[in-house]
Amino acid sequence: MDIYGKEAVSIDVGQRLRALREERDVSMRALARRSGLSANALSMIERGLTSPSVSTLSKLASALEVPITAFFRQEPERQKVVFRKAVERTRISFLRGLWEGLGGEAYTGRMEAFMLTLERGASSGPHGMLHTGHEFVFCLRGNVDFEVDGQHFLMQPGDSLIFSAQLVHRWLNPGQTVTNLIIVISGFEESERPVEFHLASSLAVEVEHDEADPDNPAEFLKKV
Repeated sequence: MDIYGKEAVSIDVGQRLRALREERDVSMRALARRSGLSANALSMIERGLTSPSVSTLSKLASALEVPITAFFRQEPERQKVVFRKAVERTRISFLRGLWEGLGGEAYTGRMEAFMLTLERGASSGPHGMLHTGHEFVFCLRGNVDFEVDGQHFLMQPGDSLIFSAQLVHRWLNPGQTVTNLIIVISGFEESERPVEFHLASSLAVEVEHDEADPDNPAEFLKKV
C-alpha cells in the first residue's frame, strides 16, 4: 500500500507493550488477570512471536489505562529541521488503511504531517473527532468524503481543505479505488497529540467494525 513501493519503518508493538508494562511496574501475570488474556499469549506478543489484533490491543490498553495509540507511539529526538527519506517513514496499518508519518513526530514545533492510504470503504471510525489547532487536507489520488461540522466535501485529486480542528470531523473513502491524502495539523495545544485522534478513530473501526456495505457510501457513512 506504500505508493512509492518501498518498505517504511514499522513499530515493534511487542517492545512497546513491555515498556508500558514495566513503566507501570505491572507483572505479566497481573496484566493477564486485568486484560483477560493468558500470560503465555502476552509473552508471545512481547517477544514478537505473534501479532496482536486491535481487539487484543484494546483490552491491553484498558488494563494498562493508556490510549490504544500508546502502543504505536515513538518518542524520537525532537529537531528544528526534519528530513525524511521515503524508506524511513514510520507506518501503522489499520482496517483498510495505512498511516505514514512525514516527520512531524520528530519536529520541535507544533505541527504534525502524515499521509493516509485508504482502501475502498476505509473510514476514520464510528464517531467524529475534534482537537485543538488547524487542519489542512490535500487529496493526492482517489476520492474521499471529508465531513466537517456536518458539511460533506467530496475531495478528488488536487483538491484541498482547511478547517478549525475543533470542529467535529471524519473521513471515508466512498470510491472503488485507493485514496491517498496528505494531512497537516498545526497550532495545537502543546499537551495534545492530534495524530492520535486520527489513529485512535481508525483503529476503533477494527474493534467495532460491522458488516456495513461499502458499495453504498451514503449508507456506510451512516453506519460508521
